[in-house]
Amino acid sequence: MAGGTFKTNPISLEELLRECEKGTVQLPDFQRSWVWDDDRIRSLIASIAQAFPVGALLTLETGGNVNFKPRAIQGAPDEASKQKPRYLLLDGQQRITSLYLAAIRRAVVETVTARRKRVRRWYYIDMRRALDAVADREDAIIGVPEDRCISTNFGKDIVLDLTSSEREYELMMFPINRVFDWDEWQDGFSDYWSDKDPKAKFVFRKFKNEVLQSFKSYQVPVIELARETSRAAVCLVFEKVNTGGKPLDAFELVTAMYAIDGFELRKDWYGEGSEAGRRGRLAAHKILENVASTDLLQAISLLHTKELRLAAARAGKQGRELPAISATRPSLLNLPLVAYQKYADRVEEGFKKAAKFLHSLRVYRVFDLPYQTQLVPLAAILAEIGDKWEHEGYRRKIVQWYWNGVFGELYGSTVESRFAKDIAEVPQWLEGGSLPSTISDATFRADRLKTMRMRLSAAYKGVNALLMKEGARDFRSGQEFDHTVFFNENVDIHHVFPRHWCKTQKISASVYDSIINKTPLTARTNRILGGSAPTIYLERLETGSTDAPPIEQVHLDGYLRSHLVEPDLLRADDFDRFMAKRQEALLGLIEAAMGQVAYRGNVTDEPEEEEAADDENSESADELLDAAVPS
Repeated sequence: MAGGTFKTNPISLEELLRECEKGTVQLPDFQRSWVWDDDRIRSLIASIAQAFPVGALLTLETGGNVNFKPRAIQGAPDEASKQKPRYLLLDGQQRITSLYLAAIRRAVVETVTARRKRVRRWYYIDMRRALDAVADREDAIIGVPEDRCISTNFGKDIVLDLTSSEREYELMMFPINRVFDWDEWQDGFSDYWSDKDPKAKFVFRKFKNEVLQSFKSYQVPVIELARETSRAAVCLVFEKVNTGGKPLDAFELVTAMYAIDGFELRKDWYGEGSEAGRRGRLAAHKILENVASTDLLQAISLLHTKELRLAAARAGKQGRELPAISATRPSLLNLPLVAYQKYADRVEEGFKKAAKFLHSLRVYRVFDLPYQTQLVPLAAILAEIGDKWEHEGYRRKIVQWYWNGVFGELYGSTVESRFAKDIAEVPQWLEGGSLPSTISDATFRADRLKTMRMRLSAAYKGVNALLMKEGARDFRSGQEFDHTVFFNENVDIHHVFPRHWCKTQKISASVYDSIINKTPLTARTNRILGGSAPTIYLERLETGSTDAPPIEQVHLDGYLRSHLVEPDLLRADDFDRFMAKRQEALLGLIEAAMGQVAYRGNVTDEPEEEEAADDENSESADELLDAAVPS
């Protein structure tokens, strides 16, 4: 940044807060909302009361080439938002908003507890405790509810009552919203104590000198960017600063850059009022609930940088002269507004098509999504090829690519380089090109099935989805797990040989908890299985009950085979042979999905996953079910 484009100078805290109230100092509209909780507010007030440093602020002088849309500080009067600000507060919003709401604005502060419960607070300084040399000053800062009473025993016992000025005087509790204007409160305090204890005025005098003057004389260091500061320099500085202790993510930085050109990226993503933004439209598809703003930007960046690379190739550039296809943080920060506007709608539709695609693979919930990260290249690919994905030939290949990513476990880390390869290679492959890296890089080992015991494993979730996709039917109802049955019947992953039975047979959890011994079933069916041996629960299903008709053995055997379970082995309670046979069957299912043969050699150096004490909520009650279901 060129010399002379910034300066550092202190400013009176009171003056700064008054400027916020007038609207002379405002926020860039793209800034996060104020989010500090009650504990942090009280800690900040305690620091000011002791004249401790609370960090520098960063401001930008308005009127230059960088014209962010302004927004008045939270809680400021309506008139403030009508003013043209002289400065924008780029860093320090959380601290300054907290102090403004607590110390200047004469209204209750709406905040949250550390557990994010909404509360309304008035803030006070306990004068006696603040003057106690051995007491922690932070303990002297008190937050009281909106009715100014703190009670116990469900409100029956009042332990602190500040419902009147007289009660404040009596208990020597000074309201924080008077720290810059205490004369009237001091007069009332003096009148109250003049007859009761004239020496009380000396308490206030000491409190004023040691505490209130800390507020009145407090100077805040401010780094001021001059209006001549370039766009690049502003964005660079903005990237380096910290807001509320949390580094700004790429979305917020891109929001800042687009705001210079008058585009409200935050509004485009979150919506405004009753108008849904892209986030809401995507979240309407349950499988897309966790799609983040940066996911959208990454998919757009893949398409944009691919376009730049192709254009450079057409212009005759080769090798390292060609710009890289990228979805890294730097590429997002370099994503021009024109590219966002060109691709945003197309990528949004790409994500929606991805939801349809996943539903067709029997992946309905975020909870069951193998890789959240794989949604980014999937959406980008579907955005690029448009409706072609619905044609059988294209779709079959995309399905193969998807399962190779899942069972090859390729989207767990350093995914950006994988994204770039996918958007470059998969569309080419769909048109007859060479095999994409995600398929050629993927391998699956037969012994991996034995170590897949946790829901955190993408491949674990993939096996469950594959079984449902290939026609697995519920043991009890005989229905396939389409979306209606899936949601209405609470389908989850359950043990075939129940956990309780396995424990009684002294089988290790590292064996019986693997995906080989698990399969999708409805909650009602799992309750019937309970913790019994397969011979017992199969008889229970075949015999029926007062509220469930019997199931013919030939039909039940068909339901079992749809899960790649051999009925004869289950009817013999033959756990070892069941595990061996089903491992081979599941392996064949995975090989068919990946379109390649798995490695069947012995793997002796593979570390086992940490055993899950309880990897599924619906199975945590297995032992209780044993008592509920008659044997």
